[in-house]
Amino acid sequence: MTAFTVNDRPVRYRMDPATPLLFALREASNLTGTKYGCGSGDCGACTVDIDGEAVRSCQISIADCEGRFVTTIEHLSLDRSHPVQQAWAVEQVTQCGFCEPGMIMAIAALLKRTPNPSDAEIEGAITNLCRCGIYPRVKPAIRRAIRIANGTERAAAAPPPGIRPADAARIAPALTPGE
Repeated sequence: MTAFTVNDRPVRYRMDPATPLLFALREASNLTGTKYGCGSGDCGACTVDIDGEAVRSCQISIADCEGRFVTTIEHLSLDRSHPVQQAWAVEQVTQCGFCEPGMIMAIAALLKRTPNPSDAEIEGAITNLCRCGIYPRVKPAIRRAIRIANGTERAAAAPPPGIRPADAARIAPALTPGE
C-alpha cells in the first residue's frame, strides 16, 4: 500500500505501486481537475504540485510519491482566491479549460519558487500545450498574478462553481487596476 499526502490529507492507495499518479488521483480519489492529455508528459494537462515543484502526474508513479505532499488544482485555493486563479479570471484567459488546471498549477509552482520571474524563467517553466491558443493572455495573467501576490493590485476572486457570471458580477464585481 502506497501512502502520501494529497491536498493536505493522508491517503493510502491499494493500487499497483507502478500506477501513474494521474490515474490514482482521477480514479481512486475522484480529483478530476487533473486532466489526462497525452500520457507522455508532453502536454502538461496533468501537472500537479509535488513538494513545491510542478510535476507531470502521468510520468510519476504512486510509489515515487511515497511520503511526499501532492497538491492538485482542487486544493490550490478552496475559494479561488489564489493570485493565479484571480489573474486568470481578470485576464479572461479561459477558452475550453482542458489544459488550464495543469497550466495554473505550473504557474503557481513557479511563483512559489520565484516570486518575480523573468520572461525567460516563465518561458522555461511553462511548457504546457494549449490547443485553443491562450498563449497571448498567459504572460499578462502571470504578470497580474505577481502584482496581486505582492499586494500592488487587487482583484475579486473568481465566482464559485455554480454561480452564473451575471450573478457573480452583481455579488463581487471585478476591480480595475488601482482601486
